Amino acid sequence: MKDLFASRMSKVPRSFVREILKVTEDPEIISFAGGLPNPNSFPHKEIAEAASKVLKENGKEALQYSTTEGYKPLREWIAERYRSKGLKVHPDNILITNGSQQGLDLVGKIFVDRDDKILVERPTYLAAIQSFGLYEPNFISVPLVEDGADPSALEDILSSGRIKLFYSIPNFQNPTGTTYSKKRRQEIASILQKYGTILVEDNPYGEIRFMGSDIPPIKCYLENSVLLGSFSKIVSPGIRLGWIVADDEVMEKLVIAKQASDLHSNYLAQRIVYRYLMDYDVEEHLKNIKKMYKKQRDLMVAMIKKYFPQNVKFTQPEGGMFLWVTLPQDVSSMELFNIAIKQKVAFVPGEAFYTDDPEKNTLRLNFSNSSNEKIEEGIKRLGNAIKKLINDNKK
Repeated sequence: MKDLFASRMSKVPRSFVREILKVTEDPEIISFAGGLPNPNSFPHKEIAEAASKVLKENGKEALQYSTTEGYKPLREWIAERYRSKGLKVHPDNILITNGSQQGLDLVGKIFVDRDDKILVERPTYLAAIQSFGLYEPNFISVPLVEDGADPSALEDILSSGRIKLFYSIPNFQNPTGTTYSKKRRQEIASILQKYGTILVEDNPYGEIRFMGSDIPPIKCYLENSVLLGSFSKIVSPGIRLGWIVADDEVMEKLVIAKQASDLHSNYLAQRIVYRYLMDYDVEEHLKNIKKMYKKQRDLMVAMIKKYFPQNVKFTQPEGGMFLWVTLPQDVSSMELFNIAIKQKVAFVPGEAFYTDDPEKNTLRLNFSNSSNEKIEEGIKRLGNAIKKLINDNKK
């Protein structure tokens, strides 16, 4: 049977996080591993009411096939929201997808040939590695510094040969929590424009900034780009709705690729989400999410300062759902995971987020999906595990 599978399937591993989540099904384990929104933020009653209205008032239409591009009023809502933030977007340049993850797959389908060079941040979103990896590219990574991708390194890489795509998460990056400054976004846009490299700007977390001020997307400074968004973090991940913003030429190819994939995204879900957006105060909903996540982030930061050794470094994001921990150089996060899981606490070892030469002393923590009690107890357990591993290495 093995010789019947496409050769590319042997080159793409299972999702590291999904495999870890199987380990954390034990209810006694405190898990900071999954990239999960807090279920207390889901507007389940409002969604139920919106669904009821859609089915009662437009049931026959909502249950029928629809256009590949997606429900136009929903695309108009997305376009208007971009315009309110300073980015001019036409509804015809928006494609509704099955979460922004499908957006990555469609971008891979229309742009990436085998052995094409794709540039990613170091570290980067592991599901993007998996998604693009199916098209057998050569990954190249550019280091992240405090306020975004290192522009000098980016220039050096792009000047050395043709790079087709640069995949970036400028807001509260997964896994590090890093955010690109406005100046860095402008620098990156200028460099990419110079070399003709297409930016794939993934922005699933931009709406959940709970500190500081919003910064315009890089697309504001660069036409040659594709922008991805999602309802997963602001409404519900289970609904599986996201979108792609692209110019006419790219959109034509994306629509063809999506037609070959699934015809169109869940039309009933699109109608329900739109009705929810129309009937309820989305800004108040987002305000509540931000308030919740800030408290969780602040508590995790405080507990890290209290329980982790002082030589452990960590990021302090202004939004999103993750922070990044860097252990002393000779401490392996995989070894730490094996100790921590015995103490009933889980995280994602950092090496899963690298395309080459991983920094094995790093790890990702999710703060959005745990109660205050679990954050305090889990970080205490993890701190004890770190201290144990450091002491064991000294023996």
